[in-house]
Amino acid sequence: MTKLTFSGHESFTCRQFWLKKGYDFLIQGYSFSDAVAVVHLGVGKNMVNSIYYWMKSFDLIDETGTLNSLAHYIFGDSGKDPYLEQPGTLWLLHYLLVTCGRASLYNVVFNDFRREHVIFTKPQLVNFVFKYSKEMGSSISVESIQRDVDVLLRNYVRPQRKPKSPEDEHITLLMDLELISTFDLAKGDGGVHYAIERRGRSDIPVQVVLYAILDQYQGLSVSFRNLSNDHNGPGIVFALDDDALLNRINEMTAKYPEIIYTDDAGIRELQFRTRPDPQQVLDDYYNA
Repeated sequence: MTKLTFSGHESFTCRQFWLKKGYDFLIQGYSFSDAVAVVHLGVGKNMVNSIYYWMKSFDLIDETGTLNSLAHYIFGDSGKDPYLEQPGTLWLLHYLLVTCGRASLYNVVFNDFRREHVIFTKPQLVNFVFKYSKEMGSSISVESIQRDVDVLLRNYVRPQRKPKSPEDEHITLLMDLELISTFDLAKGDGGVHYAIERRGRSDIPVQVVLYAILDQYQGLSVSFRNLSNDHNGPGIVFALDDDALLNRINEMTAKYPEIIYTDDAGIRELQFRTRPDPQQVLDDYYNA
């Protein structure tokens, strides 16, 4: 990731049905820059900009606003999960959000920041990103980073206050992943703390993990250490501990005869006799 990009969300998290709404809007031939976008999307101008931002950030459209094949695969007329009812789709969208890099904060947090801070406060995260952006040659204000951090946390953290209505309970897209947890330390220790812990995460389908591996790695073999620790690798992006990652690999070898896992003299490696087709892997999940 060479160019850092922040803001664009207009301080709105990604609402539950915004990606489907944005897809349907584009498939009808409209553009987010159209004057009628407010009318056809049924939201205010700032929300129009935010939907466009999230469509890009989840890697569903390119820089020209053109829908890609994965967007059609999920949200189309014969889409696999247009209303995002399957947990695997949310994990897939999380993977795309982090690895696509159009919303730089998500890539920085899951790949870089959490290596140093499993437990953190909001000011610690803001300070880290500010210093990181300066090192990368980007001039981003602390205020912009604070707004981005606030939106990121609201995307993933379930609010502690009871929602005003049942419709608000699942208003943000990624809360159910429970990737970021919160807790309060003793008084004087900084108030609310957050944590992104590597855990088992039993709701991540093996096919989504395999899709991520096929997307990130070329060739016919990859070491377990790389899978666990690489930038944008499945262990890091999904915050999986090594036992959980090994369990998913064992599931892969059971489901796909062309995949082999070896542990020879302490050298652990995932190998492909032939590389599975990524879309077929996702089909296996949705058609199960």
